[in-house]
Amino acid sequence: LKDIQFIYSDYYNKLEFARFDSNVGKFVGYTAAGVRQAEIWNKDTSDIAALNAQREAYCLNNVGND
Repeated sequence: LKDIQFIYSDYYNKLEFARFDSNVGKFVGYTAAGVRQAEIWNKDTSDIAALNAQREAYCLNNVGND
């Protein structure tokens, strides 16, 4: 179960500009605007903790559903 990860991506005009990956533990920006937005989002530790908790709450509970 260590290889399961939770990914949350943000898109604008069909272009991914920022992504949260539970393995990295923070937002990563893929465009200039995405990098700035990721820096802002990474400062909010409560949102980061909530997204990290989604791995256990959502992913691990649904492993056997396939």
